[in-house]
Amino acid sequence: MARRPIYYDTETTGVKAEKDRIIEIAAYDPQLDRQFCTFTNPECPIPAESIAITNITDEMVKDAPLIKQALTSFIEFCSGDTVLIAHNNDAFDKLFLEAEMERAGLKMPQWIFLDSLKWSRKYRSDLPRHSLQFLREAYGIESNQAHRALDDVIVLYQVFSKMTGDLGMDTVLDLVSKTPSVQRMPFGKHAGKPLSEIPKDYVAWLKENGALDKKENSTLREGFEKLGLLENAR
Repeated sequence: MARRPIYYDTETTGVKAEKDRIIEIAAYDPQLDRQFCTFTNPECPIPAESIAITNITDEMVKDAPLIKQALTSFIEFCSGDTVLIAHNNDAFDKLFLEAEMERAGLKMPQWIFLDSLKWSRKYRSDLPRHSLQFLREAYGIESNQAHRALDDVIVLYQVFSKMTGDLGMDTVLDLVSKTPSVQRMPFGKHAGKPLSEIPKDYVAWLKENGALDKKENSTLREGFEKLGLLENAR
């Protein structure tokens, strides 16, 4: 049975998971057409900077459930063989989930996570920006109340559906895990040139100096190998 995608988003008191707190969490399950959304009481004042972005105030969260209760309900909502999808998941939302689960004494379920921002950067490299609101505009999706969890979740579902088309979730997971091939020289005096136009003596120099043995240049080496530029390199 195919994994079930669930789109989610968090709003927080700041950007540092180790000290800031979740104040709203939302999710949407398109297969079952169910929504989940709750404020959480962070047990601390919400900074003015966060209020300005989210429009969530201390008054709105004062009677909200504490994080343990909210996350317990969220875990139940996301039960099963699910893939949790968020925009900037790996650098933000997942980090907050992990930190808040630990603070609440809860065990993180064995969810699979997918970062739609990474997908966009990888497969829509033609776009100049990859924020959720820019993608919404690029795909002609109706505007919403940005930086409120449930609104962002619904937009994310619409955007990601446009980006992936009729691809199944297993295929999406396989594609997002693949390392993209390098088409152009990423650094040095030939930066920006197609790999096919890089002089062979420069490729040989990169090889001799160990640049192509570095982990971060593995896809560059692969690109040169596919073009046969390493076969005769000294």
